Amino acid sequence: MPDLPQFPPGFRFGVSTAAYQIEGAVAEDGRGASIWDTFAHAPGRIRGGDTGDVACEHYHRWESDLDLIARLGAGAYRFSVAWPRIQPTGSGPVNAAGLDFYDRLVDGLAARGIDPLVTLFHWDLPQALQDEGGWNNRDTAMRFAEYAELVGERLGDRVKLWITLNEPYIHFALGHVQGVHAPGLNMLTDQLPVVHHLLLAHGLAVSALRRTSSAPVTLANNYSPVWPASASDEDQMAAAVYDMVQNHLFTDPILFGAYPPGYEFLTTADVDSIIMEGDLEVISQPIQALGVNYYNPSLIAAPPPGDLLPFARLPIEGYPQTAFDWPVVPDGLRQLLTGLKERYGDKLPPIWITESGCSWPDIDDQFRIDYIAGDLRAVRDAMDAGVEVHGYCTWSLLDNFEWAEGYHQRFGLVHVDFDTQERTPRRSFEWYGQVCAAAAPSPDGHPDPTG
Repeated sequence: MPDLPQFPPGFRFGVSTAAYQIEGAVAEDGRGASIWDTFAHAPGRIRGGDTGDVACEHYHRWESDLDLIARLGAGAYRFSVAWPRIQPTGSGPVNAAGLDFYDRLVDGLAARGIDPLVTLFHWDLPQALQDEGGWNNRDTAMRFAEYAELVGERLGDRVKLWITLNEPYIHFALGHVQGVHAPGLNMLTDQLPVVHHLLLAHGLAVSALRRTSSAPVTLANNYSPVWPASASDEDQMAAAVYDMVQNHLFTDPILFGAYPPGYEFLTTADVDSIIMEGDLEVISQPIQALGVNYYNPSLIAAPPPGDLLPFARLPIEGYPQTAFDWPVVPDGLRQLLTGLKERYGDKLPPIWITESGCSWPDIDDQFRIDYIAGDLRAVRDAMDAGVEVHGYCTWSLLDNFEWAEGYHQRFGLVHVDFDTQERTPRRSFEWYGQVCAAAAPSPDGHPDPTG
């Protein structure tokens, strides 16, 4: 048995994936194009010229993939719905074949005793909406609410947890500021509309899902403990700005009903022309959980002269490095969780670790085992310090299309040969299966993902 601390009855262990990263079948059964289809096919955007056209062929292999989750013994599976499968152009009537696929998937999970945790937006915006301005256009938030209602009406009786948006900060920063993710924009000024419309979409989707489902609703943010590079005033100020943008910008409006101090630098326009009357009330509707994605801390210094960003990220040395060259700092997860509790207090809902994992290529992947074990000890330490955590989903079930890195980085408990699509469980799969098997059941024998 893994040498790990005990978790309370009902604590859920699961795995996570995302639609564009595993499904493939991008032009089948009426699916429309997403911004990632467009971005991946643009020369020079993706390492090795890879695309998600085929990915893991999960669209056709979903039953055997669910059998893998059942073999693992995981109690929860977090996956995302591809908006372009439901509405090929991002609006209008539902594409029945696309919605039928997710209906079968949810039924397949229920038949195997696995709780569906459903993400509505994991970055694959319909290209037709991007052509109309994407998240810079307020109308996109309205279209998202309609999409959420369509999915909620069909799946809401079986879904155990809804996640409106995945990592809106990363989608905003890498996709709209740095341009290294879809849609590949470099918006160095007037970024607030994208931020605000993502948050408004979340709030409108909460309302739509409450009309169609009794399952709790949340969103999954990527959080990172921020370490100033020095005690200098310049580095401390840069770290504070970075902390605000990554850790507070997409959380304060939801839990506090207000943007964090200093957010105005994201636009040169009149804030009142972007944030309309009543928007923050919509955004700050109560949520029943908070999704937390964690990978590593951030070491932040003042930017070099002439840099357009108000901070600079520095490499963190002195820790093991994943194949992605990310530092492995398990205690960063404890710092993060206790920091959220300190900031938000009684307004902080129960937490789900909706993603955490590492890229490591070997089948005999002791490195990944040690990584997840470190995570789980950090979660238990945070719980002992008073943070309420209800579940942990590791990233990821399968090796997959890792965005700009293509198929070079391997995060899966299961190795995928992308030439043959053969799945080979790694040693971490067997180890994590022991973790799942050791999970204590709830008193009624049926754990609830919200506790």
